[in-house]
Amino acid sequence: MLRTYAIYCENTQTEKEYPFGTTLAEIAADQHVDLGFPVLGAMVNNSLKELTYMIYKPKTVNFIGFPHVDGQRMYLRSLSMVLFKAARDLFPDHKLKVQHSVSGGLYCELVNHKSPGPLKEIVERLKQRMQEIIAMDLPFERNEIRTEEALKIFEQFNLEDKCILMRTRRQFYSSVYRLDDVVNYFYGYLVPSTGYLKNFGLEEYHEGMLLVMPQKNNPEQLVKVVHQPKLFEIFREFKDWVEIIGVPHMGQLNQKVLNGEISGIIKISEALQEKKVAQIADMVQYRKQVKVVFVSGPSSSGKTTFAKRLSVQLSVLGFKPRVISMDNYFVDRELTPLDINGNLDFESPGAIDVELLNSNLNSLFAGNEIDLPKFSFVNGKRFYDGTKLQLGENAILVIEGIHALNPLISRSIEASRMMKVYVSALTPLRIDSNNNIPTNENRLIRRMVRDSRYRGYSALDTMRRWPSVRLGEEIHIFPFQEEADVMFNTALVYELGVLRRYAEPLLKEVPPIAPEYSEAQRLLKFLSYVIPIGETEIPPTSILREFLDGSSFDYS
Repeated sequence: MLRTYAIYCENTQTEKEYPFGTTLAEIAADQHVDLGFPVLGAMVNNSLKELTYMIYKPKTVNFIGFPHVDGQRMYLRSLSMVLFKAARDLFPDHKLKVQHSVSGGLYCELVNHKSPGPLKEIVERLKQRMQEIIAMDLPFERNEIRTEEALKIFEQFNLEDKCILMRTRRQFYSSVYRLDDVVNYFYGYLVPSTGYLKNFGLEEYHEGMLLVMPQKNNPEQLVKVVHQPKLFEIFREFKDWVEIIGVPHMGQLNQKVLNGEISGIIKISEALQEKKVAQIADMVQYRKQVKVVFVSGPSSSGKTTFAKRLSVQLSVLGFKPRVISMDNYFVDRELTPLDINGNLDFESPGAIDVELLNSNLNSLFAGNEIDLPKFSFVNGKRFYDGTKLQLGENAILVIEGIHALNPLISRSIEASRMMKVYVSALTPLRIDSNNNIPTNENRLIRRMVRDSRYRGYSALDTMRRWPSVRLGEEIHIFPFQEEADVMFNTALVYELGVLRRYAEPLLKEVPPIAPEYSEAQRLLKFLSYVIPIGETEIPPTSILREFLDGSSFDYS
């Protein structure tokens, strides 16, 4: 007699017995699950699974569609696989490289020493071929095979970077995806078949193309492409740099660790950042009327350490810098605006006393002395401890905060008196040529480690807060990126290996009963691809020290 198991479907709030081996797709059909969008996958006991997953125990199932963040990841990975096949079909002598997210899409390049034709024509042919593959509704087939066998397959498809990563990871078995006649490896699940991917965009962008996704809350419409030339340029600069030093992908970084060469990579990475900080200080000196440098960036981008390092370089040039955190100008807790969920919205510019900030700055520029406010995060109140501030000869302010690029913040300041710097962890490292590392994941891991070490928060606490932080960034920070006079990349090519030692134990504490358990498991798998790196070589002025300990800067 075939054994059955009780499956509770959260979408329909129904419990029903199903035979051993029933797939999630069959359960969704039987339960008539209607999300308003196609079902792409499911959370099974808070762990993401594909629709081909077969049940073998009692489970709680929650089916997800495109609006869910994991649904979007599945959709994008699947589109990347379709683009990979289209490139193989049309340009077999060329290699597809997935670079980074920018301008509302995923930037990709088709690489070879010889161009197959005009870029516009290439992109149009690829898009048409992708549409043909999607119309055929071909299945994405996942198989677990011995890693030795997987390596032979990847070599056939000229995926050397995947081979290097597989060899450094040292696993007996690996999952591979087959789409018709091509095989690839993705670091997460795909949708059931190409027919699920009807809406996408592919357009010419710089020397490559932009793969454009549907909008999160309106999948019938594509994300609007907003050109970000300054952000793109900083990505391209660091892409060239990691290629030069030989660590464009995680596998090559792992090789450096195994070969005992990571010390040199750390030194070069830190030296490159210091050189860029010095160049920005030179820019300030060149613009002689500048009296304040605004430093902005999203959460865990390293704004504070960058501001302190910039002040050192400005001192070298004869300036007398004073670093001020915009947090000092928070309004009292009861005046803080609320977000859409009714929670205090510290990511809103309304959380800052803009009038007082502008008044203080103009008073300083006029040569007056001000009482510098402080803010108590414990009491949620502004206070004054007698600290005075007056700008003397060669004095310059360095003000850091997430809203520093917002024109509201500096609305009464003359443009000639200020310079704006945007900083973020725009990681140049990729998992391999077809899989990039989203910058927000790098920042989340940084914040998780810092929250644990300095604020006593668990990984679960940080992860629960993160969606609200990200929403605030999308609304209040990212739209002003291109307002910057200059951008600075705080990401260090080696940092994930260092952070892994701290983040793994925190992530393993997330209980399976928590909805964030799936995200914790995904991040653990992601970190498993990078070999741990010791921190003894990291200098005390490194941006990474802001999230660990051992910094020579005072963050009080």
